Amino acid sequence: MHILQPKHSKLKPQEAKALLEKFNIAYSQLPKIKKTDVALPADSNPGDIIEIERKNPEGKKVIYYRIVSP
Repeated sequence: MHILQPKHSKLKPQEAKALLEKFNIAYSQLPKIKKTDVALPADSNPGDIIEIERKNPEGKKVIYYRIVSP
């Protein structure tokens, strides 16, 4: 992991379900991230939802979600 790379973590199935219900969306509506992306956790599989933590210019933590695609 590089210092400039944002933190990527895989959501548990219960967390993924809660996220989809919170935003009232389906898996297919999430932006995609390739399985070959080097930033993904090693145990990521297609269909997993990844939480990405970034900092905005003001230094506040911002969360993004992506679904792993083949």
